[in-house]
Formats: sequence, C-alpha cells, structure tokens
Amino acid sequence: MLNEIRSLGFEYAELSHGIRLGLLPGIFEAVEAGEIKISSLHNFCPLPMGVLHPAPNLYKFTALDRRERDNAWKHTLKTLDTAARVKAQLVVLHMGAVDLKARSWGFRAAEDYTDQLIDLIEAGKGETPKYQKLLAEALDRREAQKEPHVQAAYTFLHSLAEEATKRGLRLGIENREALEEIPFESDFPLFFREFEEPCIGYWHDTGHGQIKANLGVIHHAMHVGSLAHRLFGFHIHDVAFPGRDHLVPGTGTIDYAALAPYVKPEHLKVLELSPSAPVELVPQGLAHIRSLWGPE
Repeated sequence: MLNEIRSLGFEYAELSHGIRLGLLPGIFEAVEAGEIKISSLHNFCPLPMGVLHPAPNLYKFTALDRRERDNAWKHTLKTLDTAARVKAQLVVLHMGAVDLKARSWGFRAAEDYTDQLIDLIEAGKGETPKYQKLLAEALDRREAQKEPHVQAAYTFLHSLAEEATKRGLRLGIENREALEEIPFESDFPLFFREFEEPCIGYWHDTGHGQIKANLGVIHHAMHVGSLAHRLFGFHIHDVAFPGRDHLVPGTGTIDYAALAPYVKPEHLKVLELSPSAPVELVPQGLAHIRSLWGPE
C-alpha cells in the first residue's frame, strides 16, 4: 500500500480510518526504513479489534452514553499513540453528531436528512417548497437537540487536547457533509472561541464543503475564509453534483481557484480519493491542484 503511494511520487501519506491492526507492523517497518513518511492519521487508526471496514463514526464524542464515550476515548488515545510512533504531525477528528432522523419522503428507505435532500436535488426538486421545508426542518431539529451533545464533545476535546500536547500532536477538527454532524456550519466560529489551545485547529475537507454548498447551507469559499486563521490543512477530493465525492481533483465541480487565497505552504494537504479512482488520473489530479494552489 505505502510502496504504491510512494511510486506515485508522494513523499508522505495519511493513515486513514480503514487501517486494521494487523497492518501496523508493516507500516512501522516502512516508516522506520525511510520508505515513506506519515503526515497525519484519521481517527480511529488503527480500527478497533474486530472491525474490518472504515468506521470513523463508530464511537462518538457526542454520545450521551458514557460507555460509548469511554470507547471513543480509548480508541482515540490509541490513534494518538500510533501517530506519535510514526512521527505524524496531526490527527483528523470527527466530533460526533446529534441523533437526527427524517420521515421518509419516498426517495430512499434510510431516514437520513442529508441523503433525502440530495435525492430531491437529483430528482430536480432542489428549488421546490418540499426541499426548503425539509431543509428547514433538519436545521431546526438539530439546533433544538444539539446542546447536550455539544457539551459532551467539548468536555471530551478539552481533555484530549492535553493528551495531544503531551505527544507533540495537533488535532484537526474536520467539517462534515451530513447535516447532523457537529460542529454545525454556523457554529464553527463559536467552537474555535471555546478552544484556544494551539494544538486544536480546523481541518477542511473540500468534498464535504462542496456538498454542503450544494445543499445550500454554506458558501464554500466564504466558509473556508472565515476559518482561515485556524486552518491546519485539507482533505482534497472532488465532487460530482450534487453529492458523489472522493473523485480525483479536476474531474468534478469544485472551484479550487476560489479556495486558493486561503491555502498556505505550511498547511497539510492530503488527497483523499476513492479506492475506485483510476490510478492513472492521480498525477493529473495532483498537477491540477498544484497549478491552482502552488507547488507546496
């Protein structure tokens, strides 16, 4: 896995939330041999024992159940320890979510607001009163339910910041594509006023940002600009309208040039692509980003 990434010309790789425990010895060997460097890890990494698929939301910081938060704590500390072992700089975190379900509108069996809104857009109904009503319902319900979940996440993260600082790590709080996931778009400025710790910053996922823009809840570039002072880095992938993401940059609809004013050489930049992305397009995607954001 790491040799393939290195063969594509990348000096660094991110260890994501699909890394099974059994892969770690080979990863440690590759890093210690100088075959590749690790820039960052995405929680949870490694996966909890017995979990065989990517599961970044398996345990939520926002859970009201103490046992779930305890599991989130235990496995996040394992991620921090792994990050320190491979000399990574940063760990990307999902903060959690409110428990928000929608009634069925006849497009999809799953009771998920984000999926149903995307289905309405795909059906050409993104400008209809039905869409606006469903979006308003989602935003109102999540706001009404968020407080205990937000407080649980705040308590968790304050304690986690101490552990990250001990290990010389930074924590990147990622924007998410689902409406129920915390922090909500409008809450990010307040969130970062709560956390003044220098190890805590913003991690922008370009695909998630574009999906939120397609849903009509943010302006992509303005959102990044409002958080530029706390920005640590990017997950970079493209989006086919309205919601198919993890495409190679330049093959979707994201206006990377509009984000360029907020991109700095010191930011970490990670291509986060679907396993089905054609490998021959990866160098082209990297060249596309560099042509707009610069070589660093």
